[in-house]
Amino acid sequence: MSRRTDHTDPESLENFLRPIVQQFGCDLEAADVAPAPGRGRMLRVLVDRDGGISLDDVAEVTRAISKALDADDLMGDGAYTLEVSSPGVDRPLTLPRHWRRNVSRLVQVTLVAGGTVTGRIKAATDEAAELDVKGRPRTIAYADITKAKIQIEFNRPAGNDEPAADGTVEEN
Repeated sequence: MSRRTDHTDPESLENFLRPIVQQFGCDLEAADVAPAPGRGRMLRVLVDRDGGISLDDVAEVTRAISKALDADDLMGDGAYTLEVSSPGVDRPLTLPRHWRRNVSRLVQVTLVAGGTVTGRIKAATDEAAELDVKGRPRTIAYADITKAKIQIEFNRPAGNDEPAADGTVEEN
């Protein structure tokens, strides 16, 4: 049964998409609708999960979302393009799961008290991250962070050659 909603605000989109994405063991990171070049709109959906997400995973989630949107009238009558992907390395770390998924990566943290700290993520809990800063452990509570971003490394430590969802491989 189809329901007419035409609600493409982020909250309505996320409420609609979250259970679909969760069927695949994934987290819905973001969903938004923006004007697309030419006519129509672009529905962008970002998904991720612990251990990363493969291209096959993205394809499965895309098919499920497309099928659900075809059965529902959430997007209304206008044309739209669906784009499902994983967040890029440039995504800010805003939730504990973002930190957990980036253990072993180098991060730059801007502190509420001022200043920045750069270190390698060693562990992450629901309240704080433990970093290795120049060989010394430092625990930083998320509440003390205003901004945190992964630093791109071209010579990343060995053992990190897993392919990303976009098919690229970080080589050492």
